[in-house]
Amino acid sequence: MTFNAITVAQSFVDEIHRRAPEIESVRRLPPDLAKKFAQAGLFRMLLPAVLGGHETPPAQLALAIETLAQADASAAWCVMIGATTGAMANRLSAGMARQVFGDPDVIAAGVYAPMGKAVEDGDDWIVTGRWQWGSGSQNAHWIAGGAMLMGPDGPLTGEDGQPLHRMMIFKAEEVELIDTWRTSGLCGTGSLDFQVRDVRVPKARSVALQSDPVTVNTPLARFPIFGMLALGVTAVALGNARGALLAAGNAAQTKKSAGSTRTMAERNVVQMDFSRAVAKLSAARAHYFETIGVLWTAVQAGGDGGIEPRNRLRLACTHAAEVSADVSKAAYDMMGGSAVYLENDLQRRFRDANVITHHAMVAPAMYEVTGRVLLGLPTRTDQL
Repeated sequence: MTFNAITVAQSFVDEIHRRAPEIESVRRLPPDLAKKFAQAGLFRMLLPAVLGGHETPPAQLALAIETLAQADASAAWCVMIGATTGAMANRLSAGMARQVFGDPDVIAAGVYAPMGKAVEDGDDWIVTGRWQWGSGSQNAHWIAGGAMLMGPDGPLTGEDGQPLHRMMIFKAEEVELIDTWRTSGLCGTGSLDFQVRDVRVPKARSVALQSDPVTVNTPLARFPIFGMLALGVTAVALGNARGALLAAGNAAQTKKSAGSTRTMAERNVVQMDFSRAVAKLSAARAHYFETIGVLWTAVQAGGDGGIEPRNRLRLACTHAAEVSADVSKAAYDMMGGSAVYLENDLQRRFRDANVITHHAMVAPAMYEVTGRVLLGLPTRTDQL
């Protein structure tokens, strides 16, 4: 049977929505739900077909994650992290990729930031470090962390003078999880710290996402890895904002202000604010999917698509995440004082939306990078 990511995501919507308070309360994706996602193939969306992966096109991946996020942002975030971490398989040797990702129910998680240090020892790296934002790590079988490559005189550097670093892939039992995840939003993602001390990692089980060539030459493998991560983060933001609008719109049809005989939906100001919010989100979403399509077409023609469409995608992602936060706030404000109660999911939507905008892939600083490219200024584009 052909895998359809959107259909699979839709099959989970009711359960995720029902369990959203539980997910927030336990501060992680419950193990049984993670297992269901794995068995349904959601963590294999970006794995190559030779590993039993689904090679899901970027726009379909985005729609699937957006669908999950409409039910609960934290659950969708964990799926997004697991799926995009799987993209590392496209730069591992065939044998190592099968060792890490061969199990059909495998879950991987990881943090790109090079917060660790790796020292060469023959065919291995000896790695020590501590990483933040380890989303989904409690359910993972493999956990990756970025590490600087160290020599006797300090960090090793490439021809451009920049420090070299690689993603080191650890077995879950080699990693110590540290319960630091007490936050204002995305509470159910389990994005705690993790650390390793002098863990031996075979060189073949490490990946330089920016420089290692793909070992599976497909359009999906060539699609820029940071563009894929950015569009995944943004899909969560868009789905969460849509969920907020649906919640506010449904409530407005029955809720009445104190002393009023009219429902919220019958008030002119609510009609205007709701209509504007829908238009803003729809426009940002359309721009987002347009740029995904343009880059995907360019990648299918060969290479990584080129700087211009990669930059446009990153701009669209940053803008859509920002608009999603604005729309979530508008939906929250629309419902007045009732929205502040924990049993009203609009307060969770509002909090989740504003944590998403702090992710490096869509943070406001990305406007500077994309703006420099648009204006023809010298810019480091290795993370576009």
